[in-house]
Amino acid sequence: MQTALTIAGSDSSGGAGIQADIKTFQALGVFAVSAVTAVTVQNTCKVAAIQEIRPDIVRDQILCLFEDMEIHAVKIGMVASTPLIEAVAEALRQVERPPVVLDPVMISKSGYPLLREEARRSLIGRLIPLADIVTPNLHEAAVLTGFKVADMDRMREAARSILAMGPAAVVIKGGHLEGSRAADIFYDGRDFRILESARFDTPNTHGTGCTFSSAIAAGLAKGKSMAQAVSEAKAYIAGAIEHGLSIGKGHGPTNHFWKLYRRAGIEF
Repeated sequence: MQTALTIAGSDSSGGAGIQADIKTFQALGVFAVSAVTAVTVQNTCKVAAIQEIRPDIVRDQILCLFEDMEIHAVKIGMVASTPLIEAVAEALRQVERPPVVLDPVMISKSGYPLLREEARRSLIGRLIPLADIVTPNLHEAAVLTGFKVADMDRMREAARSILAMGPAAVVIKGGHLEGSRAADIFYDGRDFRILESARFDTPNTHGTGCTFSSAIAAGLAKGKSMAQAVSEAKAYIAGAIEHGLSIGKGHGPTNHFWKLYRRAGIEF
């Protein structure tokens, strides 16, 4: 079995972060290992507090795992501060690096900031150049590029701008655009590909970005091309949203195991 590493924060409500990444990897047939960057106090309605892990502990979690096992892909999620970003970059520069998917997490669904403003430059300068694929949503793309991203033309422009920062490919997630279809743009420096799925009227979308980027990493871990990994991840997250779980009083989680549950006859 292939192995993938998630480097991200813990979500105590289980819908996003490390927990979503692990569920996604395992649902897609990839063994999950993790390096925790922060512990959050959150539920489906809010993020109340964050406790960052010491940067040296984050670095050493990563190096310890690479010492022992072959890791076939890395997904990076929440790294809230410059010291954490530098620790992750330092660790990844010391190992034989597999494909890296960077989800530039900046704000929670409830509006809590998950990336310090002063850390944005470090994210752009230290982590984005290490990534094979970067997966910002519209807000994150706007922060990274410095201009508003609110339609398909601007998404293409943002993809070009972010690609110039050093990754091999970019996916701009267009889930917040209006319309009956949810459309993302994949750009590898040669071609633009539009990835579409149905749009589902549901509040249960907590952790969609984490899940999508982890699904891409799982595909890369299994040796799929970037285009194929992104396309299959789009189909996976669409199913997880369609069958989302009404848990809690706010934004419930997506359903990472809906296919497995259905086969096992488990109601959800």
